[in-house]
Amino acid sequence: MSQLSFLCIATYFKGQEFMRACKELGNTVYLLTDQKLEHDAWPREAIDEFFFLPSPSNATADLDNMLMGLAHAMRSRRIDRVVALDDFDVEKAALIRETFRIDGMGQTTARYFRDKLAMRMRAQAAGIRVPAFSSIFHDETVTQFLQTTEGPWLIKPRAEASTTGIRKVHSLDEAWQVIHTLGNNRHNYLIEQFRPGRVYHVDSLSVEGRAMFSRASQYLATPMEVAHGGGVFRTMTLPNEAPDTQALYDINNSVLEAFGMRYSASHSEYIRGDHDGELYFLETASRVGGAHIAEMVEAASGVNLWREWAKLETAMARHEHYVPPVDEPRHAGLIVSLARQQWPDLSGFADEEVWWRINKEYHVGLIIRTEDRSRIQTLLDDYMHRIYADYHASAPVPDKPTS
Repeated sequence: MSQLSFLCIATYFKGQEFMRACKELGNTVYLLTDQKLEHDAWPREAIDEFFFLPSPSNATADLDNMLMGLAHAMRSRRIDRVVALDDFDVEKAALIRETFRIDGMGQTTARYFRDKLAMRMRAQAAGIRVPAFSSIFHDETVTQFLQTTEGPWLIKPRAEASTTGIRKVHSLDEAWQVIHTLGNNRHNYLIEQFRPGRVYHVDSLSVEGRAMFSRASQYLATPMEVAHGGGVFRTMTLPNEAPDTQALYDINNSVLEAFGMRYSASHSEYIRGDHDGELYFLETASRVGGAHIAEMVEAASGVNLWREWAKLETAMARHEHYVPPVDEPRHAGLIVSLARQQWPDLSGFADEEVWWRINKEYHVGLIIRTEDRSRIQTLLDDYMHRIYADYHASAPVPDKPTS
């Protein structure tokens, strides 16, 4: 097949290794990104041409202008595949594919990987357990939901990433107070019963709804706890032989198949409820996991998810058989926190198991790798206490996403 052209969309600074690998595989790489990111440290040697979007770029008029600009560009440039490298670009990629009839995930399927209401309804219809939830379109339906389920509840934006915009409420009156504050934006939210439990994530590379590679991990401090409680983010991989691991892979495959995943990276979250011991689906995304989870997966397995995703997309575009990577089973753990210092000195974390140190202003973060999983738990606990004492800072969770 002749050289393929990939349009990568990243309105946040990420996906550099995807683009490098894509270029190394002989593809032409275009990057559609936010104008304000023009001077960031993109891998320019791997990018054939940049296209820029205004900030912000989600209004209907902005999307129309995006399509018009691409239509002009495509008069002299072929685009064979479109890849969204971040949650907030999934709709843009689906719209481009639908408009220009480019193969890949269309708008209906994209909703299952972006819209928290759509994904819950789809999972429930497929017989996959989900926490009790309701849309908030209809007053009587909302009141009935609140009266027939136990609090507390979470009122969540349908299309934000991570924990942005989530409000926890404890009574019918409090729930309605929050819903009323949403005004004309109310239809873009849902309400869900909050149940405590152990929260997991599964990071996968899939073909036709089946994971060709997966790693399961358990949050020791969930994104929700960190964002709303000012904690320190921690997660660690699960042993492949652990009973929870296979159960997570089974429910993950059920989700990907039910949602119509053809081929992509994915990051999905599940909870084993304390109240009944069962696994429940929480949410999924058709991209590599953020918060440096990809680096932790690489530490544990030797697999760089960004580079493998590029190989997977290229194989599918060329109608070739995708050969999954070899997993080198180790254990890894990740700890990340906001820091009081602009550039924290991490040299004091000198244990031989330290595999990676973050290099980001006002952040402290490390990845530990070892064949002794209990050692990871010990080090993460120790590092957590040291980070709280010497580095930790917290900030209120934003109502809107920030780059």
